[in-house]
Amino acid sequence: MGLSIEMMKPGDSARITGLLAGDRGYRQRLLAMGLTPGAIFQVRRKAPLGDPIEISIRNFTLTLRKSEAAILELEAV
Repeated sequence: MGLSIEMMKPGDSARITGLLAGDRGYRQRLLAMGLTPGAIFQVRRKAPLGDPIEISIRNFTLTLRKSEAAILELEAV
């Protein structure tokens, strides 16, 4: 089992290694937002109940729900 975004804390960084199988349209949307294999991001903030999660990637900030981010395959950096 690899790293999941919900296990990460603010300040943690990870590299995207791939995307799990899922809704093709949603996968394309994530790719269009810069969540591509090899991209490194940092968790900026988490809401009090852990959802949504704000990340910093490619010089911009993006907010994702845990259920949306679960499609990302990650490795710690």
